[in-house]
Amino acid sequence: MSEQSDQVIAEGIDEEPVESNRRLFSGSTQLAIAAIATVYAAFHMAALNGVSISAVTGIDIGFLPQFPLETWNFRIVHITGALALGFLIFSAYKFNDATEAGGSSRIVTPLAALLAIPAILSIVTASGFAQFLASGNAMELGGRVIWMSQAEVPEPFAVYDGIYQREVYRFGMPLLIATFGAIVTGWLERRARDQITASDVVLTLCGVAVAIYLIAIYGTAARNSIGTPQVPIGVAFAATSGAALILELTRRVAGLALVIITAIFLLYTFTAHLLPGILAVQTAYSWQRFFGHVYSDAGILGPTTAVSSTYIILFIIFAAFLQASKVGDYFVNFAFAAAGRARGGPAKVAIFASGLMGMINGTSAGNVVATGSLTIPLMKKVGYNKKTAGAIEAAASTGGQIMPPIMGAGAFIMAEITGIPYQEIAIAAIIPAVLYFVSIYFIVDFEAAKMGMRGMREDELPKLGKMLRQIYLFVPIFILIYALFLGYSVIRAGTLATVAAAVVSWMPMIMQRTAGWPSDGSTPMGARSILKAFEIAGVMSIQIIAVCACAGIIVGVISLTGVGARFSSVLLDLADASQLIALFFAMCISILLGMGMPTTAAYAVAASVVAPGLVQLGIPTLTAHFFVFYFAVVSAITPPVALASYAAAGISGSNPMATSVTSFKVGISAFVVPFMFFYHSAILMQGAWYEIVQAGLTAVLGVFLLSSSVQGWWAGREANLVIRCVLMAASLCLIAGSLLTDLIGAGIAAALFFFARLQKTSSAPAE
Repeated sequence: MSEQSDQVIAEGIDEEPVESNRRLFSGSTQLAIAAIATVYAAFHMAALNGVSISAVTGIDIGFLPQFPLETWNFRIVHITGALALGFLIFSAYKFNDATEAGGSSRIVTPLAALLAIPAILSIVTASGFAQFLASGNAMELGGRVIWMSQAEVPEPFAVYDGIYQREVYRFGMPLLIATFGAIVTGWLERRARDQITASDVVLTLCGVAVAIYLIAIYGTAARNSIGTPQVPIGVAFAATSGAALILELTRRVAGLALVIITAIFLLYTFTAHLLPGILAVQTAYSWQRFFGHVYSDAGILGPTTAVSSTYIILFIIFAAFLQASKVGDYFVNFAFAAAGRARGGPAKVAIFASGLMGMINGTSAGNVVATGSLTIPLMKKVGYNKKTAGAIEAAASTGGQIMPPIMGAGAFIMAEITGIPYQEIAIAAIIPAVLYFVSIYFIVDFEAAKMGMRGMREDELPKLGKMLRQIYLFVPIFILIYALFLGYSVIRAGTLATVAAAVVSWMPMIMQRTAGWPSDGSTPMGARSILKAFEIAGVMSIQIIAVCACAGIIVGVISLTGVGARFSSVLLDLADASQLIALFFAMCISILLGMGMPTTAAYAVAASVVAPGLVQLGIPTLTAHFFVFYFAVVSAITPPVALASYAAAGISGSNPMATSVTSFKVGISAFVVPFMFFYHSAILMQGAWYEIVQAGLTAVLGVFLLSSSVQGWWAGREANLVIRCVLMAASLCLIAGSLLTDLIGAGIAAALFFFARLQKTSSAPAE
């Protein structure tokens, strides 16, 4: 709000919220962390576009990698960088204030510092191992390095006779001691908020040791033994440490829900041979075989990390550049200027603004915090109760995850898993996204009508003319869409859009000097702003990378144990009785797996467990994955564990459970439309153009009737229970999409409307 008037002006929407366990640095420490984050994000942009530092500078720097990097090495570096940044920035505990420092650190800190010794030993050993493998002196057979004689083995390996002892006693055991010791001491060590703990430095060193060893091993024939009982013992040690580091960072940045689910899957791996029924496996898995398998392209380095290291990190950089150009503030202000005067205006603003922001930032709960801090208080101001205000924001922010062309991050994982081109996925998402947001809009409008709400006054809103002069801020998104549909790769299109975001930031100055436009106070992106954008991207990427890597552990369990195939057999058995029951069961599993998890991880896990079974039912791959994707997304607003709803409740001051139940009602169409993917594929743009048009138009009418039924509002007046039930039946007929059901639904709707008009006429007072 402006200090001089009641005019609503969104400011600070683009600013990242400061988490309660995030360190706040200053001085040289801040500069060092900022430099690491900047280099980390810029490294990805360069690597993805095949640009080496030598090519940019014209200087041949021999020890720097030449891009493109080998795929596994690139993913390992990707995870390691996130681990290092994450442990340095996010503490193991929440801060009460900026100066918290517990007395326990006097004992714990020296103990944690001692753990640096085994961590450094593991780095030295891994480095020596890498140098020896690179020297060409090692002989390999069946993926195992054969050590010919002690004389041929350079330091630090000459101390022991064989590779096994060296891997265990000079690398593996020190690494595990340092890793688990630092995790435990990290929970106990207390330092001021602007200081890094010794334990987190040790955890960073352990991440480096894991990376060095795995890059060395995966560059040799030892890769062939990954996932087999012959996996090198050092890989198992490195993978155990790496998995523990990923779980700890995930706990810090995403909470316990995903960690607990991952722990259950890990427990299942080692107890599956003892379980009955479909959960059983024939033989027990050894620690060495499992952890040798999990840190491979069948697990942590598999599809989830493949996507986070390419598409997701690229679009995080894009989002950071948009933030630097203040596009988030513009989205919200534009939405207020365009929709604020409608009845219940702030709620309709929340639909548009949160959808646009959620599409870019890829997290439902995070988007609630960013835009909800402005929209929720304003919704309460115009008459929405606090429960409804929070629910509308949660549902709208969640919808951003299904809005093309970016769709948060899940669409990129879908493209990676299914092999379906990203452009096809984005096109298929158009009608379902329209149905979702149209449904929310109607529900919001009917609620406003029932309560007799007004819109906001002209003097409370940003000026539409000024907003239209800044329409150029949409240009990067238009360029992204245009480039994708021209056939450019996602990486090239994302890079062009990122460059465009920097270019359009100069438009105000250009228009001010050439056309005499008034200054809007913005500044063009220079070198400093671009570096700042890369820094923001580096920090923003930590959570999603940790979550994707953690989800990769679950994917590794599923691929090794084959539990996903056994779930598929259950779906096939259910389908013998009824395909609708099988779909309902698949919906429940997808939602349960997604509860408490970010969208990306929720979909990745559900796609591994549920989607293969749907495909075996004969459902097309795109339809099956969209079905799973939708329910993984809406798990953010599904009781009892609804992250987006809980975040909104924290802002609105309402009861979290009541808010999540209301969010479920507001987003009800997202629980109905996926079933229509199965019955009428035209909703996913599959089929002739006239079928697609028919499905789209009748489905929009269907969600209108569905919203009317849910809200109990029809033809300008409240509807009784009978009319609401009939409206529900008509809506389902129209959403189904076939010509017969469309005619039935439209006929019912017309009859209801005619009946309502007759009632209104008969009840009107005579003149």
